[in-house]
Amino acid sequence: MDRPPAHRLGNDGPDGAAAGHAGVVELGFFDEVAAAVRGLVTGQLVDMRQQARRWGLKAWFGGERPTREHYEAQLIAPEGIDGAVDSALEIGFHAEHPDAADNDAAIARLMAGQDRWRAALGDDVVVGSFLGHFPAWRRVSEAWPDPDLDDPDLPVQVALRLTDYIDALEPLRRAH
Repeated sequence: MDRPPAHRLGNDGPDGAAAGHAGVVELGFFDEVAAAVRGLVTGQLVDMRQQARRWGLKAWFGGERPTREHYEAQLIAPEGIDGAVDSALEIGFHAEHPDAADNDAAIARLMAGQDRWRAALGDDVVVGSFLGHFPAWRRVSEAWPDPDLDDPDLPVQVALRLTDYIDALEPLRRAH
């Protein structure tokens, strides 16, 4: 799959970067992603809820508040991402329960259908520990190094990919 072209982000924008994030992004970027995802998700998945933030978009199913198991597209620091210098864009599924056993159980349910979702998502998807400072959390995701956040097509590309994850994984989650 083609990745967005590289673009360097500064760590201190006019209003300052938040601690732990790789660069400054206009709020509108993830609002655009959210609008596109909302239009792409159909069928039995219309109960999706979303929360766009300055650094990402979280999508979940169920209650008003975000759940511990959710889909996310977020700008992250480059540490641990091959080819990333300034930032990375992570897209995929997160299990963020306080207890690692609960997260492992959530991932095990998805792994039971791995042949099916790998056919849809490809081999670049990583199943494992969360990218960041929460060792109990788990993920099924990919990271795009140094995304060009000025590319007007990038929000739609991110939305399409996040929708791929939702379409591939959510039926497995609902089956349990």
